[in-house]
Amino acid sequence: MSILTVSFSDLSKNSKRVADTVERAQRVHVTRRDGEDLYLTTARHDQQREETADVTARLFAALIRSDEGARAVLLALPEVFPWSRHLSAEEVREFVVDLVNATRDAAELDVHSNLHRVIVEWRATARILADPDLTAQLTRALPDEDHGEVPAP
Repeated sequence: MSILTVSFSDLSKNSKRVADTVERAQRVHVTRRDGEDLYLTTARHDQQREETADVTARLFAALIRSDEGARAVLLALPEVFPWSRHLSAEEVREFVVDLVNATRDAAELDVHSNLHRVIVEWRATARILADPDLTAQLTRALPDEDHGEVPAP
């Protein structure tokens, strides 16, 4: 899917034309030089995206409640996340629970950063487990030295 792009200055100078473009395209990427890029979208398109997230979250949650559905999710996982093959069976189950919970947070609370964090953290775990040298280095016993309590940041 190709997303149309306009500059922030074009938006401010030609807001009517950009608004017409948003209505036709439903979503437009607005680039900015001095800040994070933005997306302009129609309310209808945003509501449809919210509904998609909600249906997806509820579907995942319903699937993992039954043994058959949980098996289907576990079988599909390597297709969606190929790196998950480096996780143990228990880690895969934890990942699925974390993934479903974060998906529900995105749909119910409009908190999308949790889903991103879950995927990034589990992918990092798989990356470590895929490298035997790194795994050995990170799982070796630590010296019996106690350096005291770590202060809160």
